[in-house]
Amino acid sequence: MQTKIYHNPRCSKSRQTLQLLRDKGIEPEIIEYLKTPPDRSTLEALLDQFGMEPRELMRRNEKEYKELGLADPALTRGQLIEAMLAHPRLIERPIVIANGKAAIGRPPEQVLDIL
Repeated sequence: MQTKIYHNPRCSKSRQTLQLLRDKGIEPEIIEYLKTPPDRSTLEALLDQFGMEPRELMRRNEKEYKELGLADPALTRGQLIEAMLAHPRLIERPIVIANGKAAIGRPPEQVLDIL
């Protein structure tokens, strides 16, 4: 099974999720998304897998969210995606992809549902 994790090694939940995968005998492809952000098509595919709108996959407590006024309901899907591409720290983490499904590791055990 090919598994990917969009990972931030500085995030405790991301580290816990990675360890959970490894404890299950899964060595995922690790994508440090702050160093290698997803491109537009990848981000849109993730949103489709989750059945989410961009704002639902955003970290709303990040300073960029407030500074950029991303809570504004007038912003379009495209504008929100552009903000996530320009500021990948806004993307919720960790994201695990396995078996054609996606899960957010908050809490880390949530990813077990897609394995």
